[in-house]
Amino acid sequence: MRLDKYLSTFADLTRSQAKRALKNGEVECDGELIKDPSFKVTADHHISLVGMPLEPVGERYIMLHKPEESVCSHVDDGYMSIFSLMELPRPDKLHVAGRLDADTTGLVLITSDGQWSHALTSPRRHCSKRYRVWLADPITDGAISQLEQGVELHGEDKPTQPAQVEQVSDTEILLTISEGKYHQVKRMLAAVGNKVAALHRESMGDIELDEDLEPGDWRYLTEDEIASVDKR
Repeated sequence: MRLDKYLSTFADLTRSQAKRALKNGEVECDGELIKDPSFKVTADHHISLVGMPLEPVGERYIMLHKPEESVCSHVDDGYMSIFSLMELPRPDKLHVAGRLDADTTGLVLITSDGQWSHALTSPRRHCSKRYRVWLADPITDGAISQLEQGVELHGEDKPTQPAQVEQVSDTEILLTISEGKYHQVKRMLAAVGNKVAALHRESMGDIELDEDLEPGDWRYLTEDEIASVDKR
């Protein structure tokens, strides 16, 4: 990697700021002053900026308990951005694998690894997602049967894939789906004559929301959790 690109990537500098730092003699490689922006940085090099070592930021995999009234984007679009909850280097390199609506809470997975997030969200992978759904009206046996068989959504050519439904109470269910259509859970309940009052995602694939995480809290995924998503 070119040294100016390395600085812009790992020191959070623009390319012009990186070149200025090089010109001003603020950058060293293995203790030697380097001013050439095209200098090739390898994995064996140790780069420092004004005496402070720069460590490459590897791929990151994060679990966040998304609070209500927050958005899964880098911009505060009328609501708080979930990225403002985390003080991390280069947040612009991170993205959400499977966004949630502003009023939906629960598990959000954040990463810098595009292949990993694609494996989670690609329709071809049929990654299961479990939601706890609170309903405006009591759910009927007929509605449960419809959800388990697949329902027709407005504007869609094909019915949804069969869902798994576990009834918790008259107005609360656990719904597991293997797709990720726009507003799918809300549209599915509307299709069977009900309405979602509140929605909370508990899992994606084999990754379960940590019960110890309060809304707004986050942690890095374990190696086993990361490996549970097959990128092949």
